[in-house]
Amino acid sequence: MTTTRATTDVPISEVSAHAYTIPTDEPESDGTLKWDSTTLVIVTAHAGGQTGLGWTYGHSALRHVINSDLARAVIGLPATDVPRAWAAMATALRNSGRPGMGSMAIAAVDVALWDLKAKLLSLPLATLLGRFHQSVPIYGSGGFTSYSDSRLRTQLADWVQQGITMVKMKIGREPAQDPSRVAAARKAIGPDVRLFVDANGAYRPAEAIAVAHELADFDVSWFEEPVSSEDLEGLRTVREQVPAGMAIAAGEYGDDLSYFQRMLDAHAVDVLQADVTRCGGISGLLRVDALCRARSRPLSLHCSPTIHGNVAVALETMVHVEYFHDHVRMEDMLFDGAALARGGALWPNVDVPGMGVEFRWSDAERYAA
Repeated sequence: MTTTRATTDVPISEVSAHAYTIPTDEPESDGTLKWDSTTLVIVTAHAGGQTGLGWTYGHSALRHVINSDLARAVIGLPATDVPRAWAAMATALRNSGRPGMGSMAIAAVDVALWDLKAKLLSLPLATLLGRFHQSVPIYGSGGFTSYSDSRLRTQLADWVQQGITMVKMKIGREPAQDPSRVAAARKAIGPDVRLFVDANGAYRPAEAIAVAHELADFDVSWFEEPVSSEDLEGLRTVREQVPAGMAIAAGEYGDDLSYFQRMLDAHAVDVLQADVTRCGGISGLLRVDALCRARSRPLSLHCSPTIHGNVAVALETMVHVEYFHDHVRMEDMLFDGAALARGGALWPNVDVPGMGVEFRWSDAERYAA
């Protein structure tokens, strides 16, 4: 199909956001936080008779930022010039606050604009971005500290039965219980599945080092956020003293490129993490991938499997994506075309333009925030 100048020059005509708060299937907790619901902020962007879809997970206040500041910043710009729109949104939030929630708002709109561009050009998003990988390896993620041992074993074993060869559980809320919980997890998944743990910053460096050596008996190969991600010196100290073969990972809260650069400059992680719904969207994620290439560091993607399943194939340094229980459940509830695991991996939708995802507005209505 020949792309006409009219198609590439079509202006963005509308951007709108809606928020929905979805209860979890049971109360959940990790090493530092408890929750019983998640708020999904959905964005649509319109141009040339096409609609792009994007989203983030955060506070419902993001809806107001998007519907006011960000919509005004991008309406009228060429829909295919996504980097230009991204820069306009960043400028629009200069005084309101670009990091944190501002970056999450930009992310949701940016994803919608990339989906829109792909539809205008009649290309699958993965094809538009270009593919370094054919599929995206995943690790099953949940294992909340609120779970009973029985629930923990069942969840992890179910993922293994689906062909997933890596699983992650939460630790750190009751440190004395961590060894027995990790032992139960290892028994449930068998000796050949990689076992990851995530403390969500629950420990101090000395505690984290001691925990790492204790959990090495269960062949734990990944220790995520053993201390707060703000404590770069602490992360480096832990990284230097954990058992050989145990990777230290962090970065999921990153909201701009300097955040990730500081983490890499500090030699704080073996694997950098990033989340497309927090780091400024697909445009931001492409920059993080370039930074990882420059620093020879692998990149693991945090949550949001349906977006990442279509985008991660374009990232040269990508090693895997978190197949997070809450997001998998919500995406299955509310999206047609949501990513599904096959053979321990996600596969981009290359049969239709864009991400190939449609939001079920009528199903979501009862959760409107």
